Amino acid sequence: MLGACRWLTLEVKHLDPVVEFYRTHLDVPVASESDREVTLDVGGNAELRLRQPDGVPRGGLHTHYAFACSEDDYDAWWDRLEDDFELQEVDFGGMRSLYFYDPEGNCVEIGSAGESTDRDSPALSGIFEVVFEVEDLPGAEAFYTDLGFEIVDQGDNRRRTRLTTGPFDIELWEPHLGLADARGGVHVDVGVNSQDPERVADSVAARVTKRESVDGGVRIRDPDGHYLTFLS
Repeated sequence: MLGACRWLTLEVKHLDPVVEFYRTHLDVPVASESDREVTLDVGGNAELRLRQPDGVPRGGLHTHYAFACSEDDYDAWWDRLEDDFELQEVDFGGMRSLYFYDPEGNCVEIGSAGESTDRDSPALSGIFEVVFEVEDLPGAEAFYTDLGFEIVDQGDNRRRTRLTTGPFDIELWEPHLGLADARGGVHVDVGVNSQDPERVADSVAARVTKRESVDGGVRIRDPDGHYLTFLS
């Protein structure tokens, strides 16, 4: 019932320098903009939304998240970014990922989890992972499995859990420093494809802290203050 990530929103104090950062280093175009928010097209029908903190949902702070790219493009991304950042790399066996930070302290990952593109320059193909900081890990696991996520990995010390819809993963982290000294995001705002948004929201109705109808779907707020919008 759940599918790919449609958007991730990050909170930024000043839009112009952060927009310029992503356009310069990741070559992503602006899809739309307003006084409060700029939306970037990051491939795979996904958006990165940069939002100033003057309303709710706010957007995530110090969020660790991952863009997908093709295996063919991964080395080209490394070559493009290595002169400007102290990149870190992790080889997960079937996938490699590089890590660096944006001006707002978000840990940006680019992983070779995407399909090949026809572009001459390296391209992104969507968002395949977002990390949420949670206070009660077992409670958060139960909340997200009831939504339709499947647990695929857990930390040996129970500090993190990875859940997936197939095309999109959420990691739930207790407060700690993870890979590349990343932290889980707080009050993160994401959009997720769903075959039946109302039914998904109903599955956790007793535990949400807010629910509202939005254009094309339903938005809820989880017990840790993260917003999820399910879109048909």
